[in-house]
Amino acid sequence: MTRGDRMTAAAAAMVRPPAGRSEIDAFIVMDVMRQAAAAEAAGRRVIHMEVGQPATSAPAAAREAVKRALDRDTLGYTLALGMEPLRERIARLYRDWYGVAVSPERIVVTTGSSGAFVLAFLALFDVGSRVALPAPGYPCYRHILTALGAEPVNLETGPATRWMPTAADIDAAAERHGLSGLLLASPANPTGTMLEPDRLAEICAVAARRKLWFVSDEIYQGLTWGVPQATALQFSDDAIIINSFSKYFSMTGWRVGWMVVPDGLVRTVERLAQNLFISPPAISQIAALGAFDGLEELETNKRVYAANRELLLRELPKAGLTDIVPADGAFYLYVDVSRFTSDSLAFAKTMLAEIDVAATPGVDFDPARGRRFMRFSYAGSTEAMAEAAHRLQRWGRLGE
Repeated sequence: MTRGDRMTAAAAAMVRPPAGRSEIDAFIVMDVMRQAAAAEAAGRRVIHMEVGQPATSAPAAAREAVKRALDRDTLGYTLALGMEPLRERIARLYRDWYGVAVSPERIVVTTGSSGAFVLAFLALFDVGSRVALPAPGYPCYRHILTALGAEPVNLETGPATRWMPTAADIDAAAERHGLSGLLLASPANPTGTMLEPDRLAEICAVAARRKLWFVSDEIYQGLTWGVPQATALQFSDDAIIINSFSKYFSMTGWRVGWMVVPDGLVRTVERLAQNLFISPPAISQIAALGAFDGLEELETNKRVYAANRELLLRELPKAGLTDIVPADGAFYLYVDVSRFTSDSLAFAKTMLAEIDVAATPGVDFDPARGRRFMRFSYAGSTEAMAEAAHRLQRWGRLGE
């Protein structure tokens, strides 16, 4: 009996079944990560290209701040909205990066971006609300919305619009589905593509005209490759911004993120945060504040990602992986593998089993079309990316 069978049998033996809202799909990348960990425990050398996680640790300045705090601070609860010095420093980031003045009062520090999505969705959407999401897109958007009783509505994207929806697409979806809101990411996961500033401005205008809540996922901001980045705050004071210290700041396991919310939503989100989380972890907030003193180190990390991107764009076609979505930002390549498979989930399992390269099947991001795509993360070391490319080039299945 497999582990899944045992879990199913255990659930069937319970007095009552789990709540229906818990019946959401798995986050497949985490399943792949678990399978890769099992392979490593068996003594195999796996190259991790599945999870969007920098191979580097938190910057030295963040770690030093934590060491000092451990010796002198009690590290108790903080305010539900986060430590005031951290909120002030995040607000300054918008001035430094975009020239936008944001009051620290509008900053909400969260338990990772995941906590921010929960707070945002609860604050904005009632049960039954319809929310437009990009397809392909980060799967947890639709899973969290579904668990909270809202209805995700897919906005299919493709090469004609550089894998990003247009303002006209959103306008039409609002007309057809009676939307309450939309969520877009730029740079996007899994595609790495971005919204140009003009298109982002047009989308903000449509959201305002249609009275839609617009949630802008900007957690890969800072990781862009020759394409101008923009924040929705440049075009709308009503947009809800979600960001995180996980990606550019290289702090995935610290679980600290933030939101920027309109003035009128601050108290609403605060009440939710008080009751659901009490406060974000104090030690993680201290590390996040310290990370702002490590920007030079973070820019060094970014240069590694840029080198990895160039290496893979050069070497993957030599393995037969020639159809790659434009990679404007983040640290992902979204690759069409339909020459080799019509089942990316099985393809990912075989790749891990035969050449010890872990990558994420596209079906995680796009249930309708993702069986012909794979996502490769290049957030690891350049040496690991080169070895992965070498293994893929030698893999007989890509030569078939």
